Amino acid sequence: MVLLIAALLMLFAEAHAQTTFVLNSDDDPPYATDDFKGICDRVMLEAFRRLGMTLKIARLPSERALVNVNESIDDGNYSRVEGLDKQYPNLIRVPEEIAKFEFVAFTGSLKFRTEKWDSLKPYNVGIVTGWKILENNVLGTKSLVKVNDAAILFNLLKQDRADLVVYDRRQGVLVLKKLNMHGIHVLEPPLAIKSMYPYLNVKHKELVPRLTATLREMKKDGTYANIVDEVLREVFLIKNK
Repeated sequence: MVLLIAALLMLFAEAHAQTTFVLNSDDDPPYATDDFKGICDRVMLEAFRRLGMTLKIARLPSERALVNVNESIDDGNYSRVEGLDKQYPNLIRVPEEIAKFEFVAFTGSLKFRTEKWDSLKPYNVGIVTGWKILENNVLGTKSLVKVNDAAILFNLLKQDRADLVVYDRRQGVLVLKKLNMHGIHVLEPPLAIKSMYPYLNVKHKELVPRLTATLREMKKDGTYANIVDEVLREVFLIKNK
């Protein structure tokens, strides 16, 4: 009986070790790419490699990505602002920043200072569904259009369906480059600058301290900085400062 129990425990451990961990993301370059070579893609892949785990990354729309993790369809999500566990009770935040987003307004012809969220109220605004910091702060505007992805978002400007759209600065600049859109500029200052984190489904809460420690180790040994520098060199043709 003892040998049988030991054998079963060994089989369970082997099966668990071989299980693929699925993280999803809706981010655009430079943070996530279809071939998983974005900053956050590479950071998470390296972190899970160090943990001895196989990681699969899924690309999903923002809201669907959150729902999938909350419902335990996927195991985790990145990159997200702090506080999502209040809206999605089955999410737990990994308390180590993996990126910093600058949430800014992109526009064609408007010129004014975006000192606070309320400065957007007189205008027709576009955002991406599922970006909770925007859904919670872009309120009371003349009109608000929510779309599923960044390409549709910036085409709102091209089609004159929005006076401005709100998105992360770096991702927005690269989306405009990909779409070959000109005449769009960023209003200053940023509406918010926020640290972004990974989230896991609560069933993986025992992994949070280990993943946190691994991410911190990657920053300490220079791996994180090297990844950021390499990706930004490639996509912006400049050195990260």
